[in-house]
Amino acid sequence: MEEAHQQESRFDDLSQRRSYWRWRKQDFFPEFSFQSFSTYKSALSATCPRLADRLLSRSSDAYELDAARRESENPMRRCLTWWDLLWLSFGSVVGSGVFVITGQEARNGAGPAVVLSYAISGVSALLSVLCYAEFGVEIPVAGGSFSYLRVELGDFIAFIAAGNILLEAMVGAAGLGRSWSSYLASLVKNDSDYFRIKVDSFAKGFDLLDPVAVAVLLVANGIAMTGTKRTSWLNLITSMVTVCIIVFIVVVGFTHSKTSNLVPFFPYGAKGVVQSAAVVYWSYTGFIWWLTWLKKPRNLREIYQLVWLVRCL
Repeated sequence: MEEAHQQESRFDDLSQRRSYWRWRKQDFFPEFSFQSFSTYKSALSATCPRLADRLLSRSSDAYELDAARRESENPMRRCLTWWDLLWLSFGSVVGSGVFVITGQEARNGAGPAVVLSYAISGVSALLSVLCYAEFGVEIPVAGGSFSYLRVELGDFIAFIAAGNILLEAMVGAAGLGRSWSSYLASLVKNDSDYFRIKVDSFAKGFDLLDPVAVAVLLVANGIAMTGTKRTSWLNLITSMVTVCIIVFIVVVGFTHSKTSNLVPFFPYGAKGVVQSAAVVYWSYTGFIWWLTWLKKPRNLREIYQLVWLVRCL
């Protein structure tokens, strides 16, 4: 314990000596291959052997838990509690997807049977959660599924997964920003495209720019960059507001509900239910991002098991 504490102190001293915001070439391209044109040419000529090595090589638990952490000069300080993680896990899943996709699929996809679509997607997400929970307890690192795949299946599969994760992040962020913009426009004027700017020179379907969505994402990411704890507090506030809205919708919906709206229950048949299940699964995908906070908690294994159990329930 004493040795670990001294190591943590050395990491803290290093991060205090060097600023996080640096713009040197060495900071963006630290590898030896980028030091000069000759080193880059030499590395390029070894592409095939290096690729073969990556196809077959695998990481290890010890490297992900210890060696990879040593390579980081700005270590992540553990500042979250089980309460923070509980609400972060809730906020990462229950968001714009629930409010936007539900109505869309109820109208065009599954009809009233959208509740079954959510049930099917929920079971699928639950199985994924159980797998992530097992890996998260065994390898509590911030890399998430990328680190798990490096250990289990190798670097090449992890590289492909990393590309999918980045794509998912971009699509999710775009959906979040567009949801905010659409609802705000609907409040100001009954037109979801009210704030969008049409550019005739762009191709159809890509000719509407959304500055409000961009502003929302800039603000959200700006707050996230200020620190994990501040982000946790913001998430706690927004998640509580979300809970209140959901409760309000459920209560008012049951009060004014009409059984005639449930007929026909399967307007698009079983095919529509399954297709909508694939769409509404997007509402659950936020649990993947919760894995990036696995190095932040003060007490690792106990709260992982607790929070995953609560989420499964």
